[in-house]
Amino acid sequence: MENIFGFFLEHREAIFIVILSVFLGIEVISHVPAILHTPLMSGANAIHGVVIIGAIIVMGHADTPGSMILGFLAVVLGTLNVVGGFVVTDRMLEMFKKKKE
Repeated sequence: MENIFGFFLEHREAIFIVILSVFLGIEVISHVPAILHTPLMSGANAIHGVVIIGAIIVMGHADTPGSMILGFLAVVLGTLNVVGGFVVTDRMLEMFKKKKE
């Protein structure tokens, strides 16, 4: 338990920045108009593609089984996020197409 408190005390500035970033992100995203949601989601999918490549590279340099498992989990979850984002984006774009009669 002391190790956890020591970690928080040692990295309190970084933890504070992460917490502020979460609140800022929630505030920004909540004010995005619906018409901009699809282009922003496509951009986020592209960024997650880069994150997946980074996770694969880091996983290739893993030394311990624990880091290999975490890297694999990062790749799987990142891939699910990208695929899900593209599915939702495709559904939203279908809503704007004219219906065939």
